[in-house]
Amino acid sequence: MTYSMTAFARCDADTEWGSLAWEVRSVNHRYLEVNSRLPDELRSLEPKIRKLVNERLARGKVDCNLRFQSKDLTNSEFELNEALVESIVNIAGKVRQATPDVSPLRTVDVLRWPGVLKTSEVDADALAKAALDLLSQSLDEFLETRQREGERMRDIIEQRLDAAVTIVSGLRETLPDVRQNFRQRLEERLAELKQELDPARLEQEIVLFAQKTDVEEELDRLQTHVDEARRVLGGTGQIGRRLDFLMQELNREANTLAAKSADISVTNGAIELKVLIEQMREQVQNIE
Repeated sequence: MTYSMTAFARCDADTEWGSLAWEVRSVNHRYLEVNSRLPDELRSLEPKIRKLVNERLARGKVDCNLRFQSKDLTNSEFELNEALVESIVNIAGKVRQATPDVSPLRTVDVLRWPGVLKTSEVDADALAKAALDLLSQSLDEFLETRQREGERMRDIIEQRLDAAVTIVSGLRETLPDVRQNFRQRLEERLAELKQELDPARLEQEIVLFAQKTDVEEELDRLQTHVDEARRVLGGTGQIGRRLDFLMQELNREANTLAAKSADISVTNGAIELKVLIEQMREQVQNIE
């Protein structure tokens, strides 16, 4: 399976304490690098987040951002601390007996007393579990996006590999013509100079030319690397680095092909191969 290293996913969930929202995004990177941005209430989750991501991903620079919006006080359920209210009222009564001129205690004063009204407290453990469950869901969607992107990249690379094979096959067919064209040009040149060349020497020159410009080995290696790239694309695991290495090898053979070229058709073929290889390399840089 081919996975892209570039993807994005977002998941939201409501809890009794507030809303959670994860955003997971990644770009290509040589190794796996995980960065997280968390609210203060859930900052202790960072080690568990790294563990979750490491279990699911192998490469890429991954940013995991969590937002927590607590419920508004206007929507919270209040609970009256009746024992505390009773104590306040009793104390206020004793104060009035001792100092009759003191203003009577108002209801609003009692409600403002710290601890009289209690809101439902956040269950830290339950909130942390909800956040981790939501992260796992986000990673599921994130991996699905990576897979879809990866499949598109694989299709693009396979198309370029097919085109490379077509070029290699065409060059093989032109090699006899290249040698024949060299013989013809050499004979025409000698005719222009009105010189005669011993037939044995002529054959020797053609053999030397053939040896100097022989690209059969480069074409064989190009085909081998293409076949290996196809095999890797059909495999599993971390294939990006292997494909990157194969792109380097393909480029090396294309450069050698161009250096040995003694015919415009071979030169053009080498240039077309280098263009295809560069297009594949750009895709490979984003494959896990």
